[in-house]
Amino acid sequence: MKRPLAILALAAAFALPSCSNQGPNTNTGMATGALLGAGAGAIIGNQSGHAGTGALIGGASGAAIGGMYGKAKDEREGY
Repeated sequence: MKRPLAILALAAAFALPSCSNQGPNTNTGMATGALLGAGAGAIIGNQSGHAGTGALIGGASGAAIGGMYGKAKDEREGY
């Protein structure tokens, strides 16, 4: 049951940036944040026996934070 949840988290990490029509830094930040967050969440969640849930939460949080960082960078660069 954990493997399908982890696969879903990875699929969401790749799908999120393609849904937005933002500047290049927003997309890159969102994808990078989602992947790093999902990885960290899976590692942390594994300690409590919930690696898939940790990956989902980490991926979503990472995508949001990475997207915000990238958007701020795009605004500074004039995109």
